[in-house]
Amino acid sequence: MDDHERKLYSFLLPKIKNLKKPNILELGVREGTSTKMFINLVQSNNGKLFSVDVDDYGHLFSSNSWKFIKSRDDNFNFILNHIKEDLDLIFIDTTHEAKHVLKIIQNYYFKLKVGGLIIVDDISWIPYLKNKERNSFYCEINNKETFEVILNLFNANENNFDLEFSFISSGFACIKKNNLLSLNLPKQIDNRKFSLQYIYRKLRNIQID
Repeated sequence: MDDHERKLYSFLLPKIKNLKKPNILELGVREGTSTKMFINLVQSNNGKLFSVDVDDYGHLFSSNSWKFIKSRDDNFNFILNHIKEDLDLIFIDTTHEAKHVLKIIQNYYFKLKVGGLIIVDDISWIPYLKNKERNSFYCEINNKETFEVILNLFNANENNFDLEFSFISSGFACIKKNNLLSLNLPKQIDNRKFSLQYIYRKLRNIQID
């Protein structure tokens, strides 16, 4: 089992395996690792999987529980015309750039059931740091920016959704919808790291309340 499979089967699957008649939107197919897991789940639990990708992966699997949609993930009207049901899970694994991920969350959030999940892949920059095995400037910066924009979104929506992270491999963010309210715009997190109080604490190496 590779790292991506370990993320899926140890972090995500336990959260969704008991869903009855789950409706899942998967954005990004690639090798089909997540697609295979989702198809097995929806077949067993009488659900439906909708998978979206710009490349044609419709030949990868054959299942009456699966519909492949060849499209960009931000072609919202086109994609949602294929999906009449509200969704239990939205899995985001396409363009891993913070602004794009935020746009995707904001435009599909209304289709998510209360209690439903949004999973965002690639939020950990740690594997891509300099001198790490996956050393990549692009992935390091994009993953860290995605992590931060999700935190800022949570900062403005603490009552609207719960937020959880996994740092297995390149990580997952898990958003759990708590109500039917619309999302507020992200709010930058202010902290006291550069305050005089913090500087004094560092200089004196004591706790300042």
